[in-house]
Amino acid sequence: MKNDQIKDRSMLNEIVQPLTDWYRQNKRILPWRDQNNAYYTWVSEIMLQQTRVEAVKPYFQRFIGELPDVQALAECPEEKLMKLWEGLGYYNRVRNMQTAARTVVCEYEGVLPASYEELLSLKGIGNYTAGAIASIAYQIPVPAVDGNVLRVISRITEDRQDIMKQSVHRQIEENLLGIMPKETPGDFNQALMELGAVVCVPNGSARCEACPVSEYCLAYRHGTVEELPVKAPKKERILQNRTVLVIQDGEKTAIQKRPEKGLLAGLYELPNLLGHLTREEVLDKVKNMQLEPLYIEKLPDAKHIFSHIEWRMTGYLIRVAALDTDGGLPFIFAEKKQSEKQYAIPSAFRAYVKYMKEESGK
Repeated sequence: MKNDQIKDRSMLNEIVQPLTDWYRQNKRILPWRDQNNAYYTWVSEIMLQQTRVEAVKPYFQRFIGELPDVQALAECPEEKLMKLWEGLGYYNRVRNMQTAARTVVCEYEGVLPASYEELLSLKGIGNYTAGAIASIAYQIPVPAVDGNVLRVISRITEDRQDIMKQSVHRQIEENLLGIMPKETPGDFNQALMELGAVVCVPNGSARCEACPVSEYCLAYRHGTVEELPVKAPKKERILQNRTVLVIQDGEKTAIQKRPEKGLLAGLYELPNLLGHLTREEVLDKVKNMQLEPLYIEKLPDAKHIFSHIEWRMTGYLIRVAALDTDGGLPFIFAEKKQSEKQYAIPSAFRAYVKYMKEESGK
């Protein structure tokens, strides 16, 4: 294994300069780039986990506009923070960010530490994010290995090991640490990421003709690009049927807060029930909530895929008689504009949230 690592490092050393030069000439213009701002790097890298670059851009700009520094993030009220993150999903990411921000305020005077090890000690910051902040913002020569980098390196070295294994991940980190340029580690790390994002792509055919380091790539040389990287198959998702209720009292729609632990913890949702319920079953459930249904309409089916669960949803729009606001219901009946501004409703309910925003006059 050690001899293989030495061979890989020798090969990879050849790509450092041409790849860095290519990046400087061809990099995409992104709102968090070239700012020399550790906070911007941190926010963008957390947002980019599980989310496409184009989708992140407006979220990043809105987030930074509202929370321009670590202090502002540390002090942000939870509901505002969740609303700023609404639509990005994986909400524990931003909760962990706020916990880390409070640590930075208390222990580092509100400035992210210029140390890989200290960054790694903060809540929600793993090897990749610590490496990205350290190298991009502070020019510390440490690697930042994400899925793009794993794919690029496995193809260049024609490595058929399973990249989902932590041992393989660590091996690639060690190889890159051995060749990391001392003067421009941030550019080199971003060059690897950029290459994986726009040339050595995960879906569809790799654009090898546009690759600045194809002459060093063993997979390109041997025609095995499409066979790499090797990944163990994912576990099958759990399928779960749910019935979503859009319960309206005039201009207000019922929402409720999810439990503080578990899936989508602490966020707001439309009331929903396990299983696919019939119209009659839904009416019975609504009456059991001490509501008086006046009208019910079947809504289109929808689905939402989480990392490990797939919701297959059916929905109903139910109009109910005017409410006694002191009736002790477990819901908030929110006006449409109020819900849009104040309450973070996850994208899992996107197909049904739109019915909160429309005048429905049957």
